Amino acid sequence: MTQVITRAEVNKNRHRNNLWLIIHDDVYDVTKFLEEHPGGEDTLLDAAGSDATQAFEDVGHSEDARELLQQYKIGTLPDDEKSKKAVPVLTCNWKWYALAALIIGAIAVGTMVAKKNS
Repeated sequence: MTQVITRAEVNKNRHRNNLWLIIHDDVYDVTKFLEEHPGGEDTLLDAAGSDATQAFEDVGHSEDARELLQQYKIGTLPDDEKSKKAVPVLTCNWKWYALAALIIGAIAVGTMVAKKNS
């Protein structure tokens, strides 16, 4: 059974030696991950003790990062404290880069053809 942890309790754990975050209504103790975080300690410290869902999604974490996060899960928010606003899940993977490169390439080729025919 998952431990239910309130936002008030999460807010008490916002220090370097005890750092909790909320991401998608789940609570994570990322204290041991602080020094390993690829984005630097400050990123986690800035969000300490609060809901970091938007910041987490804005970065576009990989599937590997999402899997790694699960090992730090310590609980979930009570139903009456869960966010009513859905935050889209964005993942960073090669397919999006390939699609962007394809679109940019098509625009470049179209531009060159248009200039040649002018």
